[in-house]
Parts: sequence; structure tokens; C-alpha cells
Amino acid sequence: MQRRNFFGLLGGAGWILPAFSAAQTNAVPTDAVRTLQDLLPEKDPLRLLNDRPINAETPAHLLDDATTPTKRLFVRNNGHPPELTNNANGYEEWRFEVGGEACVNPQSLSVSGLKKLFKTYSYDLQLECGGNGRAEFRPRASGNQWSTGAIGCPRWTGVRLREVLEYCGVKGDAQYVAYRGADRHLSGNRDTEVISRGVPLRKALEDESLLAFELNGEPIPLMHGGPMRMVCGGWPGSVSGKWITEILLRNQVHDGAKMGGKSYRLPCESVAPGTSVADADMCIIESMPVKSLITYPRSGINVQVGSKQVIRGQAWAGDLKVDAMAISLDFGATWQPAELAAPVNRLAWQQWHSEIRLPKSGYYELWARATDELGRSQPMLVPGWNPKGYLNNASHRIALHGV
Repeated sequence: MQRRNFFGLLGGAGWILPAFSAAQTNAVPTDAVRTLQDLLPEKDPLRLLNDRPINAETPAHLLDDATTPTKRLFVRNNGHPPELTNNANGYEEWRFEVGGEACVNPQSLSVSGLKKLFKTYSYDLQLECGGNGRAEFRPRASGNQWSTGAIGCPRWTGVRLREVLEYCGVKGDAQYVAYRGADRHLSGNRDTEVISRGVPLRKALEDESLLAFELNGEPIPLMHGGPMRMVCGGWPGSVSGKWITEILLRNQVHDGAKMGGKSYRLPCESVAPGTSVADADMCIIESMPVKSLITYPRSGINVQVGSKQVIRGQAWAGDLKVDAMAISLDFGATWQPAELAAPVNRLAWQQWHSEIRLPKSGYYELWARATDELGRSQPMLVPGWNPKGYLNNASHRIALHGV
């Protein structure tokens, strides 16, 4: 196990992260001249992980809002966004196709057409990258080295995917609902698909599964998938496709880009760290595990000994509700319960709060642990090593210094 220290915790990842080079990962090269302020000035408080494609995470202390503001929502891209002018007319006329082997009546629809044909709904929905927390895995897993900030719970507005599918007709052999998007491959080859994933029919038919065109009451920004995207809360963000050009009703598990190999899949049976796993022994990730964040105070602050310190955070559990929250000041030896609010709707995260008083001066770590409605709690250490570093739901920890 790696040693913890006060300075290692200031970044909010929970453990000291050794230096790594761009040759080892797809992090931003040390000689990169572009910054997040250059690329996305409205996202300046975020931390840029990669500029080709753009990926940026949100520091934990900026995720304190019940509904995540757009400017604080993490950015996750597999390729380059399409070339599209962000204006209302262009957005309204964005077109996509509904088809596939299991579709009865294929249709060509537009965003404006969706608004005329179907009722709109708004939900706060958790969106989390499957690789959130990847930076803590040892041996190191390839990919963006997310710490804790590839998560958000903004308000999405759109039409129910189920109603669109029913309008087009669903055959009895339908198994999967997939997407294709307009994003551009990093190679520049327009014939190479960037990512095309989806969900089993049962997930697509949930009330909260949307074809969304608004984010927090405004047209979805291009970087977040506008004019229109899928949103299937509680599952890896990769199933919530951006820049939708096609919705496919499949009579089999979808076989698009990043559905096979190691992408968004775990070993079907647990393996020792560093094990080579055959693609045939990997299983698709579905619901995300129980997890929580400490969003207030910021890691590294000084706290007056004996004074009351308010603690706040967020908790979520994929398709499930969080049933309990607890915090610890003694490295998990003892725990005290925290107050946990109900979600504003299904698949939204839940806010929690508590209070502490530091008994004497010195260094402390505040740990947070969520438990879902099936009784499953966050582990204290990084769980289940896997080749791509998915589903790290270890307890979040911040540093406090009693003065």
C-alpha cells in the first residue's frame, strides 16, 4: 500500500500519485502550450487531463451544488466534436435516424420534431465516466488518469427514449438500443467510427432514459453532446452517446466501436493486479457501484481545534439508492453516521452532511463511506484491479489540519 501524507491528499485523489509521462498515458504532454482556458474558457476551474481529445475533470470541492452547474460538469471525449455552429436554428434542425434490425418503422426525426411529437421531461441524472478514479490503480491502467472528478449530476431535459422507440415500433426480438454519433476520429479519417455503444432494451425503456436537448435549462453545449444526446443515468457515461445521428434497435448485443475488447468491460472473474486477461473473458459494465464525495470543505484546510466544522458531500449508487452515509476521522477505525437526503428523482445523486470537532491539533484525514440499499458499502482500498482501471469506488478522503 502506498503511504498517505498531507500533501498527497491536497489534490483530492486520496493517495500520493507518482509522476507519469505523456509516453505512459494519454495525459497532456509536458510541452503542451494549450491550456483549458485556451480550449474551454468557461471550464477554467476544471483540471485538463488531455487536449487531444479534450478531457477535463472537476475538483471535488467544486461539486458541492445539488444540481451540477454546466460550467462545473466534467468533459469526456473519445474524439473531436463535430463542426457545428452553436445556434438555436442549427440545433432545432439537427436530424437523426431511428432504425436497426428490430425497428418496425424506421424514421428520420429532428430535434424540433421531437418537441412536437413527444412530451418533454426534466431529471437530475448522475453522469460518471467508467474510468473515474483510474489514477489510483496499481499497476497503472492506461487511459485518462481521472482522480475523483469525472462525475456530475446536472438537470437534463428531453423526451423519453422509450416513447421514441415505441413510435417507431419495437420488434419482439429487440435486445439492445445503441447510438451512432457525429464525432470525428482523432486520425482524421471520417470513415473510422469513434465510439458507438448502447444499453440493453430494459435500460432504454426506463422513464429516466432520455434523448436530451437541454442541459440545466439551456441548449446542450457542443462539448457536452449538443444538439442532442442520449442520457442513461447510473451507467458508465459512455452509454450516453453525444451528437446523435442514429438510434439503433438491435436484435443482438451491439457490436459498435468500444463495445468489445477491454473497452468499458471488466474481467468476468476477479484477477490479480497486472494479470493479462483475454477479451473473451471480459464482461460489459452496466450499473455503476456505490460511491461518495466530500465536497466541503476543500482538502488541506486548517480547522480550529474544538470548533464545529460542517461537512458536506454527494453520494450515488448507479441504478440504486444510497441507504446510509458515514464519516471517519481515525482512518476507518470508527464511523459516525451522516444525514442523508433523498434523491430529487430516481438516478440523481443524494446530498449528505455532518459536523465534526477536532479533539486536538495535528493532521487528520476525513473519510466518507456510502452504503447502497442492498447493503453494499464502499471499500476503503482500491477494489478489483482491471486492465482499464474502471469502477474505482474506494472511500474518498481529504486532509484536515487541526490548529
